[in-house]
Amino acid sequence: MKGILEKLEARRAEAQLGGGQRRIDAQHAKGKLTARERIELLLDEGSFEEFDMFVAHRCQDFGMEDSKVPGDGVVTGWGAINGRLVYVFSQDFTVFGGSLSETHAQKICKIMDMAVQNGAPVIGLNDSGGARIQEGVASLAGYADVFLRNVKASGVVPQISVIMGPCAGGAVYSPAMTDFIFMVRDSSYMFVTGPDVVKTVTNEVVTAEELGGAKTHTSKSSVADGAYENDVEALIETRRLVDFLPLSARDEAPELPTYDDPERLEPSLDSLIPDNPNKPYDMKELIHKIADEGDFFEIQADYAKNILTGFIRLDGRPIGVIANQPMVLAGCLDIDSSRKAARFVRFCDAFNIPLLTFVDVPGFLPGTGQEYGGVIKHGAKLLFAYSQATVPMVTVITRKAYGGAYDVMASKHIGADVNYAWPTAEIAVMGAKGATEILYRSELDDPEKIAARTQEYEDRFANPFVAAERGFIDEVIKPQSTRRRVCRAFAALRTKRVELPYKKHDNIPL
Repeated sequence: MKGILEKLEARRAEAQLGGGQRRIDAQHAKGKLTARERIELLLDEGSFEEFDMFVAHRCQDFGMEDSKVPGDGVVTGWGAINGRLVYVFSQDFTVFGGSLSETHAQKICKIMDMAVQNGAPVIGLNDSGGARIQEGVASLAGYADVFLRNVKASGVVPQISVIMGPCAGGAVYSPAMTDFIFMVRDSSYMFVTGPDVVKTVTNEVVTAEELGGAKTHTSKSSVADGAYENDVEALIETRRLVDFLPLSARDEAPELPTYDDPERLEPSLDSLIPDNPNKPYDMKELIHKIADEGDFFEIQADYAKNILTGFIRLDGRPIGVIANQPMVLAGCLDIDSSRKAARFVRFCDAFNIPLLTFVDVPGFLPGTGQEYGGVIKHGAKLLFAYSQATVPMVTVITRKAYGGAYDVMASKHIGADVNYAWPTAEIAVMGAKGATEILYRSELDDPEKIAARTQEYEDRFANPFVAAERGFIDEVIKPQSTRRRVCRAFAALRTKRVELPYKKHDNIPL
């Protein structure tokens, strides 16, 4: 028996060494951790249970039959993050460059199937050279098997991708179908076709970093949701994100103990809104001041900065926040911000996370660029997402809420449960100046009359009380009491249940 156990340990040691010490050293030299080191950092200490450690590829072509490594380039299994179950796969770049083979894909599929069956998140740590060329169509079939499971798991369990090295060609589509993508600056990249192919086909000269690096995908393409300095920071932030999420769509989001009194007042908010209606202020200040312990986990912080999305806790419970940011484009909605917010709203609704919306929006961004780009359809995505959501929704209008953008930003009319407004709120079809110039076009030659008409319009509509009189605003509240009011509203909505008409699926304006 002792001899058998020694053989087992020897085989385990071989599998754990991956592609060998030389390749491990090369991985470290690039500032990257190995597949197993990443899992150790991601999961609670001692919680990882590995699956399929001894699986090897079956390829008999191009001399591959003489080159087999246990595990076949991916480490799979399950463990815990702060005591909660998660499933994980981590591609090992030291083994055939982390390339995906038929058996490599089967290992990933097995873990994904278990995650859906048992109701727990899937976290993929991607570091792969793509499809294993020696296996041809079998490798492509493996990718398709993974893609299908991504789709079937969507909305069932949270899926998180962390890109920690190359991710190119067909490999990019699995992360693209997951809920969140994090990248590592200067060591990870994603693109469908690499710089060499781009140069051959289009004559464009571009580096891998410019084409598909973390900066590109977090600030220009919106493919990635966050970028971090190194592997360690990316994994720590992934753990932090998981703490906000339920294990599956069947579960509630985790409630954590908090010492931050839900009845806390914040007097400084009474002076947040500038006296000058055209002067911006930082909406993040409001979010931080009402959140438990000021903690705000922002999603897509570098993309479409005119809208903010992310997670906070109120009285210990996770809440999804969407907020116009007056510091950028005056908080206007446009193509990019509509897409960003719509995707976030749909994720929160899929996983039972209540939605809190802060509104300061002067309207949709005008211009040919927006119209030619399809702002109508993209704006409709956000409208569609809010209208479809059945989770508790609370809205607070802080200042401007003009035109169709008022409707879109979680208004009472499209299903928000509780709608508050600060006394500084202005709810109207448009600003006073524009409205006056349309209503009193015949008096435009008389500046004094126009000034008086503008003041008259402001006195009548530049406040929340017209909407409150009609029941569109449930209460006009003091800014300092925002946390208390919102916490109470969400507490009252905890038992909300909505039944939607039967349908196979909706047809969102993609």
